[in-house]
Amino acid sequence: MGEAAVLYAVGEGVCTITLNRPERLNAFNLAQHEGLIAALRQAERDPAVRCVVITGAGRGFCAGQDLADLGDQPIGQLVRRYYNTWIRQIRSLEKPVLAAVNGVAAGAGVSLALACDLVVMAESASLVQAFVRVGLVPDSGASYFLPRLIGHHKAMELALFGDRLSAAEAHALGLCNRVVPDGELQAAVADWAGRLARGPRSMGWIKRLISRGLERPLDEALEHEAYLQEAAVATADAREGLQAFQQRRAPDFIGR
Repeated sequence: MGEAAVLYAVGEGVCTITLNRPERLNAFNLAQHEGLIAALRQAERDPAVRCVVITGAGRGFCAGQDLADLGDQPIGQLVRRYYNTWIRQIRSLEKPVLAAVNGVAAGAGVSLALACDLVVMAESASLVQAFVRVGLVPDSGASYFLPRLIGHHKAMELALFGDRLSAAEAHALGLCNRVVPDGELQAAVADWAGRLARGPRSMGWIKRLISRGLERPLDEALEHEAYLQEAAVATADAREGLQAFQQRRAPDFIGR
């Protein structure tokens, strides 16, 4: 993909996708949309990738849509073609996806973070449901993720007022997993991503179960668990995990 709107790097099982328009706080233009979609597709297909990290270059995570780059494309078409595509990719990717929120996340940038499986924020980072500030409505899954994560009334407050949430406030509400000092974000993310990349094949199925659990009746959830447990126990990683447990040693998973 080159030194462009999105950077892609893989090392030790971790794929790092970096939104790379720091001069615009990584606000989306068409090149960044297309780059993110291509990067997620590549990460999904690459067997060497066992965990994905999404972050931003410079002092911002993602400021949502670059309003100066809208052009004359109908907004509904833009949302359906690009935003909805990469949200679905993140949610369906059977590999853990971690958001490293290094700075401000606004509008669809918040949705990008919330679509990920884990969220780590720098102390100076913030989240802003900015849609109402410009007379728009939440998109990119915001109306889906927010009430599920923080309940109806708090979701309405954030969406209707568009107030900025500090990292500490986001953590208190359950919108992120951890808040770390700015200078420690990279190390904290590397630690978690490394642990995920060394995890078993079943991690992808765990993601599927948890993601769909809220949408299913109990009986369907129980059956899905049984179905995937049958698949998991047949993997090389499960054999290794059980053997390591019996031998009282750390398992050496290979992701298969």
